[in-house]
Amino acid sequence: MDDVRIATTVLSTSLVMFISGFMLGIYSIRGYLISPALADERRHNLHDAVESDESDVDEDDTILDHAPNWANGEEADRRQGLRAVEPVVEDKKKEKSSKSKTGLKTPVNDPKEQEECKLVLVVRTDLGMTKGKIAAQCGHATLACYKSLLKAAQKDPQGAAARLLRRWETHGQAKIALQTKGGEDDLLELMGTAHSVGITAEVIADAGRTQIAGGSLTVLGVGPAPRSEVDKITGHLKLL
Repeated sequence: MDDVRIATTVLSTSLVMFISGFMLGIYSIRGYLISPALADERRHNLHDAVESDESDVDEDDTILDHAPNWANGEEADRRQGLRAVEPVVEDKKKEKSSKSKTGLKTPVNDPKEQEECKLVLVVRTDLGMTKGKIAAQCGHATLACYKSLLKAAQKDPQGAAARLLRRWETHGQAKIALQTKGGEDDLLELMGTAHSVGITAEVIADAGRTQIAGGSLTVLGVGPAPRSEVDKITGHLKLL
């Protein structure tokens, strides 16, 4: 009997606590247990009109142009006053240095300095070289011209050769393959013309280990140099 009485007491107590907790939760949710001040604020929040989302937008409808990848983040910060604009001191110095003796200003950026550069590879087709052989000889000519121009650039890092090499590397290192049937004389003539106007030109002589006789001139490289200048020398030739 004692065990039954204890079990009945525990069960009754648990049931009363459950009901009390449930009712307490309902009263809390409905706001019956909060202070009058909080109840009044809650009532106003529920019944007052909500401001339009447009109030969060600037009056001038300015759109932040920070791209998701932050590619133009620095530029946008400067326009919006988040970064200080650096004084352009170097440009003023360039303007002063560009004045001629007569006092007239000349443009600092010469159009010739902005022109795309290219390297032309003139291939002899009278030798009957295979595609693989031609590719190898063109590679030799490309490397020879690059090394020649690089040597001149290293002597004067700020000179014309260095600027020319940087332009060619920056704009994709354009290379064009042309053909000639004129033999060695044609290659030598083109090389002489290029040298006479100050353009890099290198001709490749084959070692004679495979398809053609040793010492045969196979490919002439002209450039890298401005496109218009190279075209004056090789513009009459057809594509390979």
